[in-house]
Amino acid sequence: MLRKYIGTKQFYKRMFALTLPIMVQNGISNVVNMLDNLMVGRIGTEQLSGVSIVNDLMFVYQLCLFGAISGAGIFTAQYYGQNNNEGVRDTFRVKVIICGIIMLTGLLVFGLYDKTLISYYLHEGSETGDLAATLGYGHTYMMIMLAGLLPQAAEFVYSSTLRETGETVVPMEAGFAAFFINLVLNYILIFGKIGFPVLGVAGAALATAISRVIQALIVITWTHRHSDKKPYIRGAYATFRVAGSLVRKIITTGLPLVINESLWSIGIVLQKQSYSTRGLAVVAGLNINSTFFNVFSICFLAFGDAVAIMVGQLLGAGKMAEAKDTGRKINVFVTFACIVFGAILYLVAGYLPLAYNTTDEVRALAADFLRVTGIMMPLFGLCHSLYFTIRAGGKTLITFLFDSAFLMVIGVPLAFVLTRFTHMDIVTIYAICEGTALIKVIIGFVISESGVWMQNIVGEKAA
Repeated sequence: MLRKYIGTKQFYKRMFALTLPIMVQNGISNVVNMLDNLMVGRIGTEQLSGVSIVNDLMFVYQLCLFGAISGAGIFTAQYYGQNNNEGVRDTFRVKVIICGIIMLTGLLVFGLYDKTLISYYLHEGSETGDLAATLGYGHTYMMIMLAGLLPQAAEFVYSSTLRETGETVVPMEAGFAAFFINLVLNYILIFGKIGFPVLGVAGAALATAISRVIQALIVITWTHRHSDKKPYIRGAYATFRVAGSLVRKIITTGLPLVINESLWSIGIVLQKQSYSTRGLAVVAGLNINSTFFNVFSICFLAFGDAVAIMVGQLLGAGKMAEAKDTGRKINVFVTFACIVFGAILYLVAGYLPLAYNTTDEVRALAADFLRVTGIMMPLFGLCHSLYFTIRAGGKTLITFLFDSAFLMVIGVPLAFVLTRFTHMDIVTIYAICEGTALIKVIIGFVISESGVWMQNIVGEKAA
């Protein structure tokens, strides 16, 4: 019975060979982002809130990129499982085109409507914060962050393709270099060290934009210099013509993913906007919660990539039973890992907000949000892993219904109603809204065990 849920030593070796580099990259990224956030938090609550709001809006852009590459990425993993380099090359081209369109759209929307979007988060309702100052800091941060949209899109295209073709170390190294530079530049530019002026939030944005350029250059340069290992990059830009049949397949498979990631990120933003109606202290408290949650979430985020890669390659090779078994065992492992990490987060929740130069009101809210997050972490981790298991088979309409449709139909209206038409305290509202993940886990488990999601979407194995 246990063999159904627990893998062999060889299984876990392969899983960790894939996930450890991604986990290290995510860990470095999130720790540095945490330190970045702490540095901004040291200069004031308004600065922290302004940066937090912009990062929430940028989150929509990043999830749109992720959705765009995910649709083509399903085909990349399965083509790679067939040793079909031409197929990988075509999916790479599709990623470049789609991410270019999203990048231009992001520049247009954020460049023209940044103040309008930021203002949606600014409400009276707490003792903390100057709303006008928060808007000004957010605008400054957004304008500089626009410089990082292009390199971030390019890095997404190259790093995702490298991972899907088995190379996880290079993106990790690029992430390490970029985030180390980001950390150093943050310290220098935010606080005005070694002769530089004190730039505050502008310095934080400038450091982030520079680090994204460096990260993109590293993965792009490595890929083109190692065309012997990654032959799909040869002639990748010779033409952007892709077989119509493949484009139709990618659109059919990928469009629900793009819509899903876009709607999911918008749903998260709308939920936070509802929470923000209870005052600026809630915005700051949620930002602190998100910052530390991102650090602790390394226990499950990398395993989503492991599921996508391992299960996707098995499906591409026609090994359906093994693919289902692999997904199940990773899901079980992720759940137990999240129980441990969630318990640790709960225990230290009261101490983490003390690192911020903010009010007692904000610290108390942040600690309560963190305790709720710690309790919910096993649900978050299993939802994440189940999503990637189901998505690996290419039946993206199912993942759309499971993920963003659920959030938009249940989560967003629930947050809207509870924050505006009840007198519940915000922590209780947050717990109720996040607790809906239990329903998703039940649905995801039923879908995963049914096997309805499994299919080989790239045809028979190439000769």
